[in-house]
Amino acid sequence: MERDQGVLKKNLKLVATLAKNDFKARFAGSYLGKIWAFIQPIVTITVYWFVFEIGLRSGSMVNYPFVVWLVAGLVPWFYFSEAWSGGTNSMLEYSYLVKKVVFNIDLLPVVKVISALFINAFFVLVAIILCWAYGYHPTPYTLQLVYYHLAMVIMVSGLCYMTSAVVVFFRDLSQIIAILLQVGMWATPILWPAAVTLKDHPTLIKIFQLNPMYYIVEGYRDSLFARVGIWERPLWALYFWCFTALTFFLGTRIFKRLKVHFADVL
Repeated sequence: MERDQGVLKKNLKLVATLAKNDFKARFAGSYLGKIWAFIQPIVTITVYWFVFEIGLRSGSMVNYPFVVWLVAGLVPWFYFSEAWSGGTNSMLEYSYLVKKVVFNIDLLPVVKVISALFINAFFVLVAIILCWAYGYHPTPYTLQLVYYHLAMVIMVSGLCYMTSAVVVFFRDLSQIIAILLQVGMWATPILWPAAVTLKDHPTLIKIFQLNPMYYIVEGYRDSLFARVGIWERPLWALYFWCFTALTFFLGTRIFKRLKVHFADVL
């Protein structure tokens, strides 16, 4: 038991170190360094806000300030997108570690998932402050963000185990996932309120809700300003966790089956 705990502690420390180094390495050599990690999401949010609020007048379709509603949806999506795309390519990026017999390559997809947390933590804080500025001060419901984020981490970890193993043999998967993420932003939906726009098409709404990120995005909005408890969406939560459990199970099984061939292919 003590030995297992020691191994676990060592692995956690190694993952934390690798994640920290991974975050730093992405911006090594640039003048602004890690600041670029925050500039791009801020610019993206500003552009979306201007186009949809000022240009298309979409703000009238939601019952909350549009910028608050938009940011609450974009923050978890930015994390999911970065974690999944980064985790998918983890074996390719760290091929030199994969070829080392003594290295536990099972940790590499998790490194990317953890690395994406550094930026996400900042934007979660920004979202909370923004909501506060618009009169939606933190309440006990805000603590639900921990639950929704943990749920997202577990789900994306399962996806990363699956896709990081497959991409070693099928490199085009990276491009496919990039397309899926582009489509997914609209299908979640994040930039437009499906419940309002499709109120006369309940079947279509249910189809959109099959996307597990729909549950996470709505959960962020519930926690930040709508003040809806987790327990008020029991069937939705059940579906999400069934999907996540299945994804994690299949992802880890596929990874274990294929990892013995990684060194030969890379």
